[in-house]
Amino acid sequence: MGMQGDFFQLLKEQGYQFPAPSHVPEGSRADITRGTTILAMRYRDGVLVAGDRRATAGNMVMYDRTDKVLEIDRHSVMAIAGVPATAYEMVRILEHSFKYYRRTQLQELSFEGKLRAVSKLLKDNVAAALAGTGAVAPIFAGYDHDQATAKIYFYDILGAEFEGVEYAVSGSGSPTIRGILHYVNTWGGQPLNRLSEEEATVQALRLLTSAAEFDSATGGVNRETGLYPIMKLIKASGVQVLAEAQLRSLFDSQVTRHV
Repeated sequence: MGMQGDFFQLLKEQGYQFPAPSHVPEGSRADITRGTTILAMRYRDGVLVAGDRRATAGNMVMYDRTDKVLEIDRHSVMAIAGVPATAYEMVRILEHSFKYYRRTQLQELSFEGKLRAVSKLLKDNVAAALAGTGAVAPIFAGYDHDQATAKIYFYDILGAEFEGVEYAVSGSGSPTIRGILHYVNTWGGQPLNRLSEEEATVQALRLLTSAAEFDSATGGVNRETGLYPIMKLIKASGVQVLAEAQLRSLFDSQVTRHV
């Protein structure tokens, strides 16, 4: 990513500081709003990324309609676990950075370049993460045109990057989901990467429902108010948002009848 297309460098030259000052008075950290459970998994046609809708502050539910799967451009998303305010700012910077590169270089930023951009923002946020005021542990998923495949990467709060070859999970409900995914991918009827779009969607609904059962910070489905997880697909054609009506139908026919 050359200087001409480096949006981060432009922000620095204009005096933008990231992260914000990380000092927070002792005793107030528990009140910081946090997003909870996210997952990504490969399926036959690409990658499915999903997140529950709950945001918490300590033991309080702050909001039950949080969008934790955010589109950065037509072929990439970032799912957030951690402090939403910090994560949303990161996504805005990434979105403008990718757009700036595309307009100045007359080409898309490479998939590797996108990964480095996410890691750089997280590393710039280390002070706030260690102070407990801005920790974000995201999942990045995108379509790599050079290798003609969708990929999953997850990060720790310090910006270390790991590839989730088949799946990745993050957030408070992730221990439950990780165990189920390992079991299903290893001993299920077929590996995750052979699931159809519908089968992958049902699996994600079941996983987040299981997480909500054992983790109070993970929000479950509320059929009366039309509250369902956010789910997005990353394919060669771009990012696709799964409609609430589709999720409702699959939840009623493939999830509730089993519980």
